Amino acid sequence: MPSSLNAVPAVRRIETDRTDLFACEITGHVSAADLENLYGLLEGAYALHPRIDVLVHFTNYEGVDWSELSDDTKKEGQEHANAHIRKCASIGGPDWVSHFSGFFAPSIDVELKRFDEDEAEQAWAWVGATPKPLDI
Repeated sequence: MPSSLNAVPAVRRIETDRTDLFACEITGHVSAADLENLYGLLEGAYALHPRIDVLVHFTNYEGVDWSELSDDTKKEGQEHANAHIRKCASIGGPDWVSHFSGFFAPSIDVELKRFDEDEAEQAWAWVGATPKPLDI
């Protein structure tokens, strides 16, 4: 098992052609440190745009350690998501639409949609964006 010093981050930001879209890839097992990183990336997006859309692409997803995250951090993440997210798409991985529906306050109008892995193009079209090619 890799140590935390050489483990590959489970959350990787995906650059897109829309500045008000936060897109990321979540790979493998998500630790509490990865969740903290994700929340930090989202906070940066919220600072730039009061309302954003989100796209999450799950690849080789192996679960998440929600129990290792403090209740205060979870609550703050939920409050900020409620205040800033308009639309959220997920590609592959678990069907979290019902879970995320409970994450957002009932009075908040957030559109949630899950796409299978072979529907990635439709997910990108649904959020109205395309990923930028990786610079290698």
